[in-house]
Amino acid sequence: MRPNVVVDVGNTRIKWGLCDAGAVVRTASLGDEPDEWDRQLEQWPLSGDTWVLAGVQPRRAGRLHEWLSARGQNVIVLTGAAKLPLAVNLEHPDRTGIDRLLNAVAAKSRLSPGQGAVLIDAGSAVTADWLDESHSFQGGCIFPGLDLMAEALHRYTALLPRVTVSLPVPTLPGKSTIPAMQVGLFLAVSGGIREAVRQYAEMATNPPGVFFTGGQAPLFAEAMQIPSGWTLWPEQTLVGILRAAETLS
Repeated sequence: MRPNVVVDVGNTRIKWGLCDAGAVVRTASLGDEPDEWDRQLEQWPLSGDTWVLAGVQPRRAGRLHEWLSARGQNVIVLTGAAKLPLAVNLEHPDRTGIDRLLNAVAAKSRLSPGQGAVLIDAGSAVTADWLDESHSFQGGCIFPGLDLMAEALHRYTALLPRVTVSLPVPTLPGKSTIPAMQVGLFLAVSGGIREAVRQYAEMATNPPGVFFTGGQAPLFAEAMQIPSGWTLWPEQTLVGILRAAETLS
């Protein structure tokens, strides 16, 4: 099946991907308001009406499904590991965020035989997963992203303000509270990412691919000065939805 639009329903944003000739050719990052969806739909010259949805927010996905159906669109929802072209070596595959599995589906299409991959998704939470050298999803780790850490520091201390981290990220040593918090948050998350990549690489027989996606990925990619072997891939989850949809009858 060749969908016209693929949709990743995330914790913070909804990403649409316009598809053509087996590729995601255009994307949009949207909020929760149907008026915004209407404006975006008017801008896209659709050649068909098939949408494939997946994501980690079922209520938001259901609302979008209803909105699309009311406009005559054909909607298919990917809801579990069994619908994906992916071997999943987990105790409870369907309890895993489907976005993590879709990132693995996308990565498979870019890997050489016998090459594993580290899958980094930096959003509200950060996941660092391992797709082994037989291209079987093995799970990984989950830790808070920048915004969750910033909120925790503010909420559970008496004096620390709520901060955001943007480019350029302050460097050590921070000379006042806010830059000290900003660089601390950045180092906590980027350090976790680097350590996960290091441990996975030690497990691998061959150098693994490293794929970097998620809303915070561009910030980290620039501030960390990621190695040339890492791939910043903002559309990775959308491509995973597309590749999975192509296997459906």
